[in-house]
Amino acid sequence: MTWTVVISLVIGFILKFLLSPPSAMVGWVLGKFELHPKLESKEVTVTFNGKNLKEEEKVRFTDYFNEADFLKKYYIFPGNEKLFLHPETNVTPFVINVKKGKKEVYFFVYNYDNHVDVVKQSKKKVVSYSLSSDNLQKFTLPTKGLA
Repeated sequence: MTWTVVISLVIGFILKFLLSPPSAMVGWVLGKFELHPKLESKEVTVTFNGKNLKEEEKVRFTDYFNEADFLKKYYIFPGNEKLFLHPETNVTPFVINVKKGKKEVYFFVYNYDNHVDVVKQSKKKVVSYSLSSDNLQKFTLPTKGLA
């Protein structure tokens, strides 16, 4: 009887430690399912119209992307992925390429006047969502800002 109580207390303490909010384990698990992740400017490549952004522009764009507020997720029905990856719009997207190990993820960022649309592509999975960010919506490049 006492061993049962001791074992259940030990298991309870271990679960409490692993599942407490500041735990690294919880952060790692939540990061795996995060739709709008925080990006490190050192780990990304940002291109616009096929040309890489300069380092300071890339850092500024990444900061604006990280600070943006999530609005809503768009549901993509199977077979309609190409409509989101190549929409019929005159807006040229910023393309963020993130490489972590063998994993490669692309973010296509379409700036509009009242919101920002993001299409996230990893392998064959495509997810689309909308953001709100005044800085990102008004982000422009100087004519000499491309490398």
